[in-house]
Amino acid sequence: MGIKNLFSAGGVVMWPLLVFSILAVALIIERVKFWVRINSRQSRVIKEVLKLYQLENVVAAIDKLRQNIDLPLARVFLAALELEEPTPEEFRLALESEAQAEIPILKRFQNIFDTIIGLAPLFGLLGTVLGLINSFASLNIGDVGGTKTANVTSGISEALVSTASGLIVAIFTLFFANSFRGFYSRQISLFQEYGGQLELLYRRRDKRGEKAYTSTK
Repeated sequence: MGIKNLFSAGGVVMWPLLVFSILAVALIIERVKFWVRINSRQSRVIKEVLKLYQLENVVAAIDKLRQNIDLPLARVFLAALELEEPTPEEFRLALESEAQAEIPILKRFQNIFDTIIGLAPLFGLLGTVLGLINSFASLNIGDVGGTKTANVTSGISEALVSTASGLIVAIFTLFFANSFRGFYSRQISLFQEYGGQLELLYRRRDKRGEKAYTSTK
């Protein structure tokens, strides 16, 4: 069945389903590019930054973060490292507040995906109801095999095609939406893991500075 015949058979609900499918594909492509960029570079960059910071090369660490400002964890680290002589508590708060600010970026379009997943099957169900209404409206027991039989068949076809189309759009979108949720959960774990490592290094560095200051008094 060609696309044109499919739309003809599916009835009027095929048009909103088409809009949903185009929107879902466009947003999925954007999110795939977003997560591929992050997953391919972020861990390596952050590990290099932590190593530089551990070696007391703070300037190089900040430069490395600025070169990769498109990565969420780079922005989180910069928010803390660019503070002027913060206390350990201020350093931790800077990490946490920036991490919170990154959450909407990581969860972008999730509400739209959820809406498509919820509405697509409902439009398919609506198409089923409309198709069955057309079938019953055309049904005439005394005219079995007559001219109205084609209208009954057309109504049943509309019901089946619209239902299948709604489920396909919802299942396709759900697969990717759940994958993006997994990536988001992984990022939150990395925020906690790497952020904790940076905070620990800063606290040790701050403590060494306090000891050095005390010994010179």
